[in-house]
Amino acid sequence: MELTLLGTGAPDGLPRPECPCAACATARGPRARAATALLVDDALLLDLTPGAVFAAARAGHSLTGVRQVLLTHPHDGPAMELPAGLPPAARVPDGQELTLISGHRIRAVPMDAPGTGYEVTAPEGERLLYMPPGAAPAGLADRVGQPYEMVVGDVTGRPDAVARLRAVEAIGPATEVIAVHIDHDAPPGPELDRRLAASGARTVPDGTTLVVGDYRSVPDVPRRTLVTGGARSGKSVEAERRLETFPEVVYVATGGGRDGDAEWAARIGLHRERRPAAWRTEETCELAQLLESDGPPLLIDCLSLWLTDAMDQVDAWSDAAWANGGENALRERIAELVGAVRGTRRTVVAVTNEVGSGVVPATASGRRFRDELGRLNAAFADECEHVLLVVAGQAVTLRG
Repeated sequence: MELTLLGTGAPDGLPRPECPCAACATARGPRARAATALLVDDALLLDLTPGAVFAAARAGHSLTGVRQVLLTHPHDGPAMELPAGLPPAARVPDGQELTLISGHRIRAVPMDAPGTGYEVTAPEGERLLYMPPGAAPAGLADRVGQPYEMVVGDVTGRPDAVARLRAVEAIGPATEVIAVHIDHDAPPGPELDRRLAASGARTVPDGTTLVVGDYRSVPDVPRRTLVTGGARSGKSVEAERRLETFPEVVYVATGGGRDGDAEWAARIGLHRERRPAAWRTEETCELAQLLESDGPPLLIDCLSLWLTDAMDQVDAWSDAAWANGGENALRERIAELVGAVRGTRRTVVAVTNEVGSGVVPATASGRRFRDELGRLNAAFADECEHVLLVVAGQAVTLRG
């Protein structure tokens, strides 16, 4: 089954008309995207958009052989003129199936937002799932059978759609996930590619033709990632983004609670509200045990609080205790953690703080913490395939 993406942008396209934002200002040339529309085997058109005939011609295709035009979502604005020779556009009720004269079978898949998704099965058996903008599948069974060969949807706007499909094994290791409906809230250029790759997805330019079911290695999701940055740089948000397409995640909070500290409680509350409801939280500093066990991905937030606890355990704040075995005890604890990271089979995203770039701490214990955190960050990063530095909300790739 051959799929041509006549457009890959949001319904308003990218750049949006008259929008002055930075993303729209830079969406020029190959970064411009027309509203998403899919042409399947020159016989089925999913979503009718302005300029579809010319988009198909630029991609080396014609719409003269199209036997069915299906819409996935409500189209705002004035009615579009139907190009000559195309059948009337329609939406299929949820759950209904139809078969084209070309042999393609189509089933309407219910969504949790206004719109309809379509499962398209080729005469040879390959299966494609296409979802409308801002929508995820609704009412999925525990298992849906064989994974799709390709899933096309709003990965940037609804990453939980990918998580839901993974949870029921509709997306498997060999499923190609293509992000469309790209809007101006998505990062431009290489940053978009990097973020999608962390989800096992990718996007392609308008006019690209793909073969559904053709072997192509899916993007490698890094197994171990370290995200570092300064205070309020956006490092925790960046770490959470990297796991938002996974159906299960264990959020490891190393800070715990602080009785009577309303400001700390508010911080914790904001983190919890931001995380998907399906994520499980564990408040612990016993990281080595979690890393050595099997299970869903871990998001560790953060290593600097883990180090604070580790230094508490050996009384490293005291010069006397530090000299009388405290330093060796801390080194052993860090070595245990680093060894667990090296040997873990779990997907891990860890957050840490980047310190030492500003004022030198006034106390010996403060300088000790700064030095030890720098050493811990370097040792942890050595074991990670991907290392990111977040500055002013922008992620800079240091490794991977």
